Amino acid sequence: MPVNSKRKQGKDAAVQGTNDSSVVSKVSAAAQGYFHDDFLKHFVCKVSRRAPLINRGYYVRWKAVDHCMNQFLHATKSCSRRQILSLGAGFDSLFFRLHAEGALGGVTVFEVDFPEVARRKADLINSNACLKDAFPDWEIVSNQQTSNAVFVRSGHYNLIGVDVRKEQKVEAALSRAGLQWDAPTLVLSEVVLTYMETQWSDAVIGWTAKLFPQSMFVMYEQIHPDDPFGRVMQNHFLKLNSTIHALKQHPHTVAQTQRFIQKGWEKCVCLDMNQFYFDLLPEDERQRVEGLEPFDEFEEWHQKCSHYFILSASKGSVTNQALLMLPKSPSISHMTPQWAEHLPLFIQPMCGSPGIEALGMASVVLAPGNILLTGGCGRSGRDTVARVLIKEQDGWKCACVEARGDTVVGLYQTLTSIPGGGVVLFGGRTSPLNPTGSIVWVTFDLGDQQSSVQLSFKNMITFVGAVPEARHSHSACPYRGGLVIFGGLGKGGRPFGDVFYLRPTSSGFCWETKNLHPPPVPRYSHSAHVINEKLVVVGGVWLQADGVPGVAVINLNTGGCVEIQLDTSSVPWPLMLHSFCSELLDPEGTEMVLIGGGGNCFSFGTHLNLHPVTVDLSPILCYSN
Repeated sequence: MPVNSKRKQGKDAAVQGTNDSSVVSKVSAAAQGYFHDDFLKHFVCKVSRRAPLINRGYYVRWKAVDHCMNQFLHATKSCSRRQILSLGAGFDSLFFRLHAEGALGGVTVFEVDFPEVARRKADLINSNACLKDAFPDWEIVSNQQTSNAVFVRSGHYNLIGVDVRKEQKVEAALSRAGLQWDAPTLVLSEVVLTYMETQWSDAVIGWTAKLFPQSMFVMYEQIHPDDPFGRVMQNHFLKLNSTIHALKQHPHTVAQTQRFIQKGWEKCVCLDMNQFYFDLLPEDERQRVEGLEPFDEFEEWHQKCSHYFILSASKGSVTNQALLMLPKSPSISHMTPQWAEHLPLFIQPMCGSPGIEALGMASVVLAPGNILLTGGCGRSGRDTVARVLIKEQDGWKCACVEARGDTVVGLYQTLTSIPGGGVVLFGGRTSPLNPTGSIVWVTFDLGDQQSSVQLSFKNMITFVGAVPEARHSHSACPYRGGLVIFGGLGKGGRPFGDVFYLRPTSSGFCWETKNLHPPPVPRYSHSAHVINEKLVVVGGVWLQADGVPGVAVINLNTGGCVEIQLDTSSVPWPLMLHSFCSELLDPEGTEMVLIGGGGNCFSFGTHLNLHPVTVDLSPILCYSN
């Protein structure tokens, strides 16, 4: 056998293996109540419980495809015959669910996959009474002319074993199975075409548009390959020998939309999964899902959703009304960052730095060479005690902390120095669904030998004005005797893009709102510092813009705001700028060190930034906005 043929077979086998891992994850989500499916479990050896992040990810995938299918069935309900063609169907249970729900009226399901996968599925159906009972009229038919093609045939269900890339063979097999090319047809592709080289996936999109005059194409796939999450995602599939292709040439929703129009589809709507989740799912459904399991990975969840899309394209007047449609006032409306015409700021690894792998810490400089760290989570779990890093001649060491008063244990809070001594601890969360708006004053005693530190915690209650909504993963910086707060994530799971100033008064503090123009893209899990009357915001996670945040520069006097990109080409690993903390390394604020950060990248593995990195801020300190 030629070497290229062997390599191709190896890649095809790896792609087929993604079906097995996918169905296990779907079974896990169904078992935890994310959606109802009594049939998926018959396609796995045993039910394994996945992490909540993976369960949510497969829920939103299942829900998006199910939403589009229901839209199609509703739009074509007056048609005497309707068809669903599932490409690369794997062990999907769609037909069995529709049968159990009594929704097969006038609907015939055709599933196409590699012959090996189709044969395995046929054997599973044949050996399982619960599945086999769904169609008493079924039969297994082997095509003698094409020895590797397998058919399962019944009145409402046809399983066809043929390579989707081979257009003529697919067309012939579907015709033999009884597919009617002029009947309204829903074509499903759920993370299938991306495993083909782009020329083949483009061809599939083209021939389906050509052959089905009344049809709707629904596709769920990946986008944004070049940011840090996208690089980790690509590396994961590369290690599995199942490279994802199309996102390199069609890297975002606009490009995917144009792709379908160019291949002959008349209309097309493409949404990332954050848009689908927040704007097409009812609030009570989101609350139901969010209450199913403890959940603590908001950054990773939102990034996963920003790297996958659901697309619907239509041919003919019947299916146009079934296209995805956002509400007139979407809650996650797309925003274009106001990127400044300025060279990107340069980030590089910090020479001789210690290895720090942790998420969600808060940091503050108590005195030169003394950095307080509170909260957060490391590889051994949550850090429930505060720590102080002390710089000595031979390096840094960690000092013991003695706490007095009502200590605060949480994640994603902020620590901010204030004049007159002490620091302010604001916000954070004590549990995944419980952001807090509490304000705590922390005083400290470094001690004579700087080997032990005493902390005292006291609630601050003397403030007036409209209190900001409860939030976590925000930033809080000292400013004019008070502090300025930006962004964060609220109880509804939506990021903030607001700025509040906690202004000191003769009797305490007063909340004031800063008006910004243009408004920055809302974000959270970032870091920020005030330098020369400018709030410099670094990194974070946003939902409403493509790419990843760079540096936002907000003029606290004028309210002007610009975004500046970051150049991370000198960092040899994917630099994930969320869940990190930062400090300025010099009094002028020309250099900032970014410490920690990263997280779980869905099912692609955990990625934590290996070492601190520094960013040169000097080019923007004289920038006028």
